[in-house]
Amino acid sequence: MSQSVDRIGRIECFPVLPRWLFVRVETDQGAIGWGEATLEGHGEAVIGAFEAVRDRLIGHDPDRIEDAWQLLHRLGFYRGGPVLLSAIAGVDQALWDIKARKLGVPVHQLLGGRVRDRLPVYAWIGGDRPADVAAAAAARQAQGFAAVKMNGTEDLDWLDSSARVDALVERLGQVRATGIDVGVDFHGRVHRPMARTILRAIEPLTPLFAEEIVLSDNVDVAAQLAGFTAVPLAWGERLYSRWDYRAFFERGAVDIVQPDLSHAGGISECRRIAAMAETYDVAFAPHCPIGPLALAACLHVGAATPNFAIQEVSMGIHYNAPSQDLTTLVRNPEMFAIEGGTMAVPSLPGLGVEIDEAAVRDMAKTPHRWRNPAWRGPNGDLREW
Repeated sequence: MSQSVDRIGRIECFPVLPRWLFVRVETDQGAIGWGEATLEGHGEAVIGAFEAVRDRLIGHDPDRIEDAWQLLHRLGFYRGGPVLLSAIAGVDQALWDIKARKLGVPVHQLLGGRVRDRLPVYAWIGGDRPADVAAAAAARQAQGFAAVKMNGTEDLDWLDSSARVDALVERLGQVRATGIDVGVDFHGRVHRPMARTILRAIEPLTPLFAEEIVLSDNVDVAAQLAGFTAVPLAWGERLYSRWDYRAFFERGAVDIVQPDLSHAGGISECRRIAAMAETYDVAFAPHCPIGPLALAACLHVGAATPNFAIQEVSMGIHYNAPSQDLTTLVRNPEMFAIEGGTMAVPSLPGLGVEIDEAAVRDMAKTPHRWRNPAWRGPNGDLREW
């Protein structure tokens, strides 16, 4: 007698502090998988998108992960964008978690197996308005990190003063003087009139990368900057599919791609983005200033990806304080231990994260309403956050 095919029976969303959205998928036979569909500041929109996800996937075979991905992406008629692909990402991660747990292997085994034993990682220092970053860098070194990332600028005008540039160089120099490597995140706050000036100013300090020096909407400007500077240029947290990345590859506009596995279609799509990047000799460094499920997914993809470079970790990030941190809702925080600037490749079945489900359900009873701040200049003009 043939065994009955298991089916997806239940899909739940849990908005939890500080700004995360967890996804739980359960099958009719009781298999459970977790994923993360966090889209900072737009959690309610992603939760709304799950109405269509449930209509499509309840009753679907959970082992058919790629079919589920295509079903959600192609049959909604309107494709792409952060909301829809974040919803897909959460489900995709959960389905990989279910399948690998059923087989008793970590997810990276289903991606071809690991190509490294440990993964280089970096942590944030400073906040949205950076200050006293040298002391923060030293504290990260004491935690075992060998690299950090800092915000480059506060809110910046289209044409701003040289004092702002000088202040950035001073802060970056203070961090580099500690001996730690540092990437600089500009959050798209710089516009073309200032971008070359800033890149030229920081180039002698050899940062690991400059992230979103301008908005990723401006691929032509990105390509011009790539031909101008020796600083590796990183883009990707606001690119959501391989189609979004294609122009950056074709124009030679990017050195490091940073897809967020909770924004860009999950494990399935980010594996494809990494493979595309490899054909252009571009490094893969997933974006992840969010929760533990997203980080675990990143670690599995990074473990199996030849052109992986370094992984962002949200441990102690300013968004988490004071109510929450990376491992608050996790029963096995040791999987995220730092040693020598690296994390171990996860070894437990599935994503390897043991979620405290009771704590998640309790926290989600009071959903967060996280929003990024609205910044204005001295003349009342809106600034990029």
